[in-house]
Amino acid sequence: MRTYLVVIDESPESEIALRFAARRAVKTGGNVEILALIPKQDFVQWGGVQATIEEEARTRAEALVTGAAGTLLQESGIKPSITVQEGDAAKIVREMIEANPEIAALVLGAAATGAPGTLVTHFSGTDAGKLSVPVMIIPGSLDREGIDRLS
Repeated sequence: MRTYLVVIDESPESEIALRFAARRAVKTGGNVEILALIPKQDFVQWGGVQATIEEEARTRAEALVTGAAGTLLQESGIKPSITVQEGDAAKIVREMIEANPEIAALVLGAAATGAPGTLVTHFSGTDAGKLSVPVMIIPGSLDREGIDRLS
């Protein structure tokens, strides 16, 4: 089954990317894989504090993907796969694509203003020709109607 991998965070552009991927999945009979990334935390000298920081980051990421999955299910009827991982974002995305031959595209949202975002910059620059799937970069300036029209 054709799967669209969407990396989400708390930014508006990730919501746009998720909507685009969901609409494409519905039209192509595919599915959506939602990936929430937890940045590697800086080392804190006190172990208890470090554990608390890491747990809070994981809890925020899990709440984010749960909310996104609920919205996706309600709006499109698609029950997405969910992955939450900690570490280097670009490396995790590459590993997921390599491990899952069902992934047909990486869908990323670019910020409406300013820098497009670290993953967009990375996968449209350094690793642009290295992935085995296309990268779809969805402009953050699109509204719901624009997304629906294009997808």
